[in-house]
Amino acid sequence: MTDTEQPASVYELAQVNIARLKAPLDSPQLKDFVDALDPVNAVADTSDGFVWRLQEASGNATDVPVLGDDWLIVNLSTWRDADALTSFMYRGQHRELLSRRREFFERLQEAVTALWWVPTGHRPTVAEAEERLLHLRSDGPTGYAFTLQRSFPPGEVRPGTGA
Repeated sequence: MTDTEQPASVYELAQVNIARLKAPLDSPQLKDFVDALDPVNAVADTSDGFVWRLQEASGNATDVPVLGDDWLIVNLSTWRDADALTSFMYRGQHRELLSRRREFFERLQEAVTALWWVPTGHRPTVAEAEERLLHLRSDGPTGYAFTLQRSFPPGEVRPGTGA
């Protein structure tokens, strides 16, 4: 390894966020959101530190069931670290959509976003993401599921298990 090479990380940051739609995806109320999905996903896919995201044949995950609620949509991805994730989240078109989220989504009282460390190469499932989000809701931020505001270092994850 040369002086400029970085050692490969043992962990990647998984993130899930859910949102409850205010209207059907094909409604005029959600047109701007739906029209922005492909461009925002394309930016995510090429962002520094992006690793993977859940998607169906459509290129997004708006039809993936989550928590047994037909009005919820899920975003599930992995990133090199929290800096890479936040750099994407708070810039460009994604930032614009975030600022308009109340137009598209209901305000939920419980946590809608959870983060956790996964072994490099692990692709979290929706069931795993649901478990982490529910854990965060019941127990608050821990090494098992946390937030950007209260994060934990990798290490409380058992390598090779994703748990």
